[in-house]
Amino acid sequence: MKSLRVAMLHLSPVVADVEHNRGLAEQGLARAAEMGAQWVITPELFITGYKFAEVIGTDWILPQPDDWMQRFCGQVAEHGVTVFLSHPERDPDEGLMYNTVFVIGPDGSIIGRHRKVKALRGPEAWSSPGAEIAPIPVPVGEIEGQVPVGVVICADAYKNDVAGILQERGAKLLVSPASWGPGDCGPLGEWEQRTLDTGLPIMVCNRSGWEADDLDFNEAVSVVARDGKRVLEAYCGEESAVLAFDWDLDSMAPISDDYEVAWL
Repeated sequence: MKSLRVAMLHLSPVVADVEHNRGLAEQGLARAAEMGAQWVITPELFITGYKFAEVIGTDWILPQPDDWMQRFCGQVAEHGVTVFLSHPERDPDEGLMYNTVFVIGPDGSIIGRHRKVKALRGPEAWSSPGAEIAPIPVPVGEIEGQVPVGVVICADAYKNDVAGILQERGAKLLVSPASWGPGDCGPLGEWEQRTLDTGLPIMVCNRSGWEADDLDFNEAVSVVARDGKRVLEAYCGEESAVLAFDWDLDSMAPISDDYEVAWL
C-alpha cells in the first residue's frame, strides 16, 4: 500500500483583508506540515474572500509569483510538501485576470496551474475564464513518483464538462478548491456525481465564515467522495481548521475513517 497524507485548510478568511488571509495560509501550512501532510489543499479565493472586488478592487492583483508568493514558495520548500494554492493572478501578456490554483512542489517551484474555466458572473466578473484543461503531474514522494491530478475550481465541478476532459486526458484524481456554501445554490450531489461520471475520486477543500447575510459558509463542508458517495466530510462553523487524512494511492481510497482536526 502506498499512502499519502493530505491536509485540507478549511479556513475562515476575512473578506478583502489579503494580509490577514495570507497569514492564515502560512499558519495552516505550518500546522499541516506538523501533522505530517505531504499535500496541502486550500479553498477557493480564501486569500481575498469571495466578494473582495467590491471592497478593494483588482488593481492589486499582480502576475505571479509576486513577492508574497515567492516567500510562500520558500516556506513550502522548507516544509517539503506540495500545496494547491488558490490565488488570483494577472496574466502579464494579456492583462486579463484569473481565478487560479497554483500547484507548488516540495522544492518550492510552481509545477502547474489551473485557471477556473467556469468563472461566474457577479462577484467573479473580474475573472476571465481559463482555456486550458489538463491534468498536472503532482509528486507524491521520492519512491511513489507522480499522480496526474485534475484541478476543478468550485463551479468547474458543477457539470461534467471540465472533469470529463481531465479524465479523458489521464487524470487519476480530482482536487477541488471551493467556496461553495449551502443554501439556494448550494451543492446538491455535484461532487458525488462527478465521481460517477469520471470514475475518479474527488477531494473538495471548502471554507468557513461569512461575508454577508446571504453568503454564509459556516456550514460549508469539505468532502472526499468516491463511487458516488461521500466517504469523508466535515464543516468547521466560523473557525479555521486543518483537516488531515490518509489516502491509499493504490486503491485510490481513504485509509482514514475520519479527518484528524487541528484548529487554527
